Amino acid sequence: MSKFDNVAVLKQANVYFDGKCISHTVQFADGSKKSVGVILPSTLTFKTGTPEVMETVAGACRVKLAGDSEWKSYAAGESFSVPGNSSFDIEVSGEPYHYVCHFG
Repeated sequence: MSKFDNVAVLKQANVYFDGKCISHTVQFADGSKKSVGVILPSTLTFKTGTPEVMETVAGACRVKLAGDSEWKSYAAGESFSVPGNSSFDIEVSGEPYHYVCHFG
């Protein structure tokens, strides 16, 4: 799916890590939320409250989930899951990484 229909987009951006990650919250009619964003080249650590699925829209990244010793690579069209109350390291090099974060 290349677009979301019938949604509300919060105007205030979510800005993390001095602007290396910027996203916007998208709210659906049923009350569920996703975030749509971009990560610039960097290595960052994110903490999760609820489970998340990170869908790669464009670009590529390497990810290491909490407790894992190996990095795994993801490209456009691929996704990875992160448990709730956990964390993950993400490394973006080259072009920006565009993503949709699905919560819950």
